[in-house]
Amino acid sequence: MVNEAGRVTLFCGRGCAGAHEEVMAFAELLKAPVGHALRGKEWIQYDNPYDVGMSGLLGYGAAYEATHECDLLILLGTDFPYGAFLPADVRTVQVDVRAEHLGRRSKLDLAVWGDVRETLSCLTPKVHPKTDRRFLDRMLKKHADALEGVVKAYTRRVDKHIPIHPEFVASVLDEEAADDAIFTVDTGMCNVWAARYLSPNGRRRMIGSFTHGSMANALPQAIGAQFMDRRRQVISMSGDGGFTMLMGDFLTLVQYDLPVKVILFNNSALSMVELEMLVSGLPAHGTGYHNPDFAQIARAAGVYGERVEKPKRLRSALRAALHHKGPALLDIVTDPNALSIPPKIKAEMVTGFALSASKMVLEGGVGRMLQMARSNLRNVPRP
Repeated sequence: MVNEAGRVTLFCGRGCAGAHEEVMAFAELLKAPVGHALRGKEWIQYDNPYDVGMSGLLGYGAAYEATHECDLLILLGTDFPYGAFLPADVRTVQVDVRAEHLGRRSKLDLAVWGDVRETLSCLTPKVHPKTDRRFLDRMLKKHADALEGVVKAYTRRVDKHIPIHPEFVASVLDEEAADDAIFTVDTGMCNVWAARYLSPNGRRRMIGSFTHGSMANALPQAIGAQFMDRRRQVISMSGDGGFTMLMGDFLTLVQYDLPVKVILFNNSALSMVELEMLVSGLPAHGTGYHNPDFAQIARAAGVYGERVEKPKRLRSALRAALHHKGPALLDIVTDPNALSIPPKIKAEMVTGFALSASKMVLEGGVGRMLQMARSNLRNVPRP
């Protein structure tokens, strides 16, 4: 099948851990674009000249196009949960060490029960090298254009945008964090910003509730990671909803003097829940709330706390918090209207969003819709 296919795409998950070299060699032989799921990002995106980004609701780049425009899709160590983002009419092979994952998300033409590294080591010598790069180069160009036109849109010319773009926060955090930092990311929009803006390098780790999608996971996970190694930089990317849900754990962090850095994305909203409501055709309801000054709470607990409301102060504030010797909390007020736009917008998403927008306007929410449009206009994918 591999030798017969003209255009091959690899799509990788966490099962590719420890197989980076084998995947790259396989992609080079096939001139294949390499996309990844969220859990595959830290294992496969770095040092990857074939990278076309991530697919799914959190995705970006050209991974969606690469998986749909190929002749053969090879799923490597991924139990990718978003079946709607997988092609229905492309020949598909899945390699996974867990047999229960095989064929669970999409119809397969071939299922291979095995470890990704061992399977590729056996398969690669039998593959006929391909010389035609046209498909790969086209996908790489689409990916570069998508990064420039969408993902990076919120990290340019943002010095006067108040409230601060959360994408800008994640981008600056990525630049200022240590090369071997451990990031724990809350379920919700923090997952999105981490997926799109954190740069893996083979030494960084990203931990989240990627299977169960539990709220408030970032802080307790950060505490556990810091207990394992007090010398390593551990950063909790916490949403305000998740942080307030388990705010008592912050006192645990203080009690044990763990040098965790809590970077709090404070938009006074349960934004992922709100987005799900909008896409389903429902106007947002019960997702907004009034927050306290979290920096004052941190200082009252006896640790470093700082609040950031202006983008010009962001980098210096992040740098100060990350270099602080003990526990630190940075309360960053971010734009509540920032939405996660998936790489491919389905018709039902547009219908649902239009319906919810109409309901919101009829209920007197014209101003809210205008604010949302202004906040997200640059982030809408264009052909």
